[in-house]
Amino acid sequence: MFKNQPKGLFALALANTGERFGYYTMLAVFALFLRANFGLPAEAAGQIYATFLAFVYFLPLIGGIIADKIGYGKCVTIGIVVMFLGYVCLAIPLGGGGVAMSVMILALVLISFGTGMFKGNLQVMVGNLYDDPKYADRRDAAFSLFYMAINIGAMFAPTAAVKIMAWAQQSLGYSVNDSYHFAFMVACASLILSIIIYYACRPWFKHTENSVKQVNKDGNAPAVEELTPEQTKKRIVALCLVFTVVLFFWMAFHQNGLTLTFFADEFVNPVSTGIQTMAFDIVNLVMLVVVVYGLFGFFQSDEAKGKAWSAGAVVAACGVLAWKYTQISPEGITLSAPIFQQFNPFYVVALTPVSMAIFSALNRKGKEPSAPRKIAYGMVVAALAYVVMAVGSIGLLTPAAQELARVSGEPTYANANLLILTYLILTFGELLLSPMGISFVSKVAPPKYKGMMMGGWFVATAIGNYLVSIGGNLWNDIPLWIVWSVFVGVCLLAAIFMFSIMGKLEDATK
Repeated sequence: MFKNQPKGLFALALANTGERFGYYTMLAVFALFLRANFGLPAEAAGQIYATFLAFVYFLPLIGGIIADKIGYGKCVTIGIVVMFLGYVCLAIPLGGGGVAMSVMILALVLISFGTGMFKGNLQVMVGNLYDDPKYADRRDAAFSLFYMAINIGAMFAPTAAVKIMAWAQQSLGYSVNDSYHFAFMVACASLILSIIIYYACRPWFKHTENSVKQVNKDGNAPAVEELTPEQTKKRIVALCLVFTVVLFFWMAFHQNGLTLTFFADEFVNPVSTGIQTMAFDIVNLVMLVVVVYGLFGFFQSDEAKGKAWSAGAVVAACGVLAWKYTQISPEGITLSAPIFQQFNPFYVVALTPVSMAIFSALNRKGKEPSAPRKIAYGMVVAALAYVVMAVGSIGLLTPAAQELARVSGEPTYANANLLILTYLILTFGELLLSPMGISFVSKVAPPKYKGMMMGGWFVATAIGNYLVSIGGNLWNDIPLWIVWSVFVGVCLLAAIFMFSIMGKLEDATK
C-alpha cells in the first residue's frame, strides 16, 4: 500500500494532516459555539455555518486561478499564514457582543481565504508528482493515502476539542463559552506544525510547485501534455458534469457538523454504558486502526521480520483493548455532541486499506470500476446512510417538541449506535466519491487549467456546503424522518443523473 510511492506524497500528506487537524478541531465545536456564545437559534447558526463552509470550498477556485499564474507553492505558503491569523482572531475571548461577532466574521473571512490558497493547490502538487510516468499508475492509490492522512488529523480533532475545553473549565475556571476559544488555539498550534513539515520536507516535492505558465530556472518550461481545443472542451465539460453531481453529496455529507451534531446534542441518550463506551475513547479507536494495519502488514509482507512486527503490533493492540475493557465504568460516561465527529475520520483511516485492497483485486481481474462509476456508487451509499437515520428517527419528537420535553424532563432519546452506524455508511460513500473525485480531476484537467479545475471541484463542494443550511431550516417542527428523507431523495436523484451521463464521462478519460 505504501510501497513505490514518491517521498513527496508523504510530506505533502503530513503537512495537510496538521492543517486539517486544526480545521476540524475548530469545526467540531463551531456550530455549538455559535449557539452558546451568541445565543443564536438553530436556523441562524446553520446559516452562518453553511456560509462559512461555502466560502471555504469556493475560494480554492480563486486560489487555483492565482496559482496557475504565480505557482502552487507560493499560494500554499500564503494560505497557511492567512489561516493562522484567522484562528488567532477566533482564539481571543471577546464575549458575545457586537465586537466579538465582528472579530469572528473577520476570522472566518481569513480562514476561508487562506484555505482557498492552501487546500486545492496542495492537492494539485500531489497530482503533479504522478505526472511522472514512473508513478502514473499509482495516482488513485496515492489520493486514497492522501485522503487517509487528512482524516488522521480529523480523527483526533473532536477529542482534542472536547478535552481542552474540559481542561479549561475544570482546571482554569473558564466558563463554557470562553472554553471554546481554547479549541481554536489548538488550530493555531497545528498550523505552525504544518508549515514546519512543509518546509523541512520541501526538497522532496519542490519540483511540483511551479505551474505550467511559469518558467523553470534553466529557462525551459515544464513538459505539458498537448491537447486540441476539442479535447480541452470535452474534459472541462466532463468535469463540470461531475461537479454538478457531487455538490449534492456534500450537501448531505456535511450535515455531520450541523443537523447530525444537533441530533447528537438533542436526541442521543447523553449517557453511554457498557462496551459502547469504548467507542468514545480515542485510544481504543487508535488500537483498532493498529489492528487493521497490522493484519494487512502481516498478510502483505514478504519477509518474516515484517510479519513478526505486524503480528506483534496486532497482539499489543488487542492487549490494550482487553485492558481498556476491564476499565469500563459501571456508571457509564456522559457524551458530548462533538465527539461523534471522530467516527467518520476514524472509519476513513481504518477502511482505506480495505477499499484499496478491494479495488486492487478488481483491477487485477480487469473489473475495477472507473472513477465516475465509483462516484455514482458513492451517492447511492450516502442515500442508504440517511435511510438508516430516517428509520431510526421514527417515533422521535420534532426538534421543537424535544426542546420542550427536555425542559419538562420527558425527552425521547435514540441510542448512540444509530449515529455510529450512519457515520460508517456515510464513510463508505465518501471513500467511493471524494478521493476518487480528486484523483479524477487531477488526471482529466487540462494541464494549463489544473489549479482552476481543482478549484472547480471545491466550488461544487462549496455549493453543497451552502445547501447544508437546508438542514438547519428544517430543524424545528418537521418530523425527523422527513428531514433525513430529503437527503435520501437528493442523493438518489444525483446518482441516477450520474449513471445517465456515464458514457460521456468515461469517454473523457480516454
